[in-house]
Amino acid sequence: MSHNVYRILAINPGSTSTKIALYENENELFVETLRHDKTTLTRFHSIGEQYKFRKNVILDLLKDNNYKLSELSAVVGRGGLLRPIEGGTYRVNDLMLADLEVGYAGQHASNLGGILAYDIAHELNLQAYIVDPVVVDEMTNIARISGFADFERKSIFHALNQKAVARKVASDLNTSYDKLNAIVVHMGGGITIGAHQQGRVIDVNNGLHGEGPFSPERAGTVQAGDLVEMCFSGKYSKEEVMKKIVGNGGLAGHLGTTDAIEVERRISNGDKKAALIYDAMAYQVAKEIGSAAVVLSGKIDVIILTGGLAHAKEFVEKITSRVKWIARTVTEPGENEMKALCEGALRVLKGEETVKEYGVDTSADN
Repeated sequence: MSHNVYRILAINPGSTSTKIALYENENELFVETLRHDKTTLTRFHSIGEQYKFRKNVILDLLKDNNYKLSELSAVVGRGGLLRPIEGGTYRVNDLMLADLEVGYAGQHASNLGGILAYDIAHELNLQAYIVDPVVVDEMTNIARISGFADFERKSIFHALNQKAVARKVASDLNTSYDKLNAIVVHMGGGITIGAHQQGRVIDVNNGLHGEGPFSPERAGTVQAGDLVEMCFSGKYSKEEVMKKIVGNGGLAGHLGTTDAIEVERRISNGDKKAALIYDAMAYQVAKEIGSAAVVLSGKIDVIILTGGLAHAKEFVEKITSRVKWIARTVTEPGENEMKALCEGALRVLKGEETVKEYGVDTSADN
C-alpha cells in the first residue's frame, strides 16, 4: 500500500452500541453500528469490564467482512471523560488509559473508545489516537468565572463535531480554522454554541448541566431561585431533579416529545402551544448566538448551524432571521463523528498537525 494511502479504523462506543468505521484517507469504506443486548451488558459490573466483549465484536465484524488488520495505519477512538484538555488529536498513552479506566471525570461508554483503540493498535504495533473529546477546554480565564465563588463554569460541549464543521467551512471559505472567527451552533438532544476564535473555543455554554438555550431534552438556563425551591420542596429526589434538567427538560418537558419532526407536525395541525415552545427554543438559540458575538467583539466570519436539528428548515429559518445581521450563516446538517475521528488521525499521519501528548499538553493558559 502506498505511503500516501492510510487506512484508519474508528471506534465510537455508546451505552448500548459500538459504531465502527473504516476509512481510506477521506473515503469511507464502511461504517456499521453494532447493537448490544442490554441483558448481555448487565453481566458486566462496570463499563470498563465491557472492553474485551466489545473488542471481540469489532474484530469479528472486520473478519466477517474480510478486512485485514494488517492493512491498518492507525486506530482512533472517541475521547472519553478525561481531564480538561485543549482541542486536537492525542496519542493514547499510559496516563490516558489510567484515567479512562477509572473514569477520571465520570463513567461513560465513550471512555472505552481510547482503550479499545489502544488495545487493537498495540497488537499491530500502530499508534492509537483520540480526537477532540467532550472535555476540550480552551476557555479564557474571564469566561470561567461564575457568580458563585464556590465553582467555575465548565467547558463541556460537542467539541468533535463543532471543530470538524468549523474546519470544513473554513476550507470552503478558502481559509484555515486557525484564521477563522466563527460561532458554531450544535443542535441535537443538547445544544451548545461555541465562540471559535482562530482555532480555539474561547467560550461555550455547558450544554449538559444547565446553561444556554433549552433543547429537545435539556432545560438549559433556568431561574436559580425557582430551582432551589424545587430541590428543597420535598417532592423530588436529587435524581428526579437532574432528570428534569437533563433528559426530561426542554421539548420533552413542555411537549412530551424530543422529536422535532413530531413537533412540526403538531404545529402544522394548528397546535399553538407547540408553535410557541418551538419558537422559544429558536429564540433562545439566537440569544446565545448574540452572546457569542459579544465574546468575539463582533468580529465574526460565519455562523455555522450543525447537528440533527439543522435538518429542520423551519427551525433554522427562525434562528437565521434573528441573527443574519451578525454574520453570514451556513448550515451543515447532522454530525459525522466517525469521519471527524478519522480526519483527526489523518491530519497527524499526513504531518499536517502535530500529535499531542496527554498530560503534557494542557488546556489553555490565558
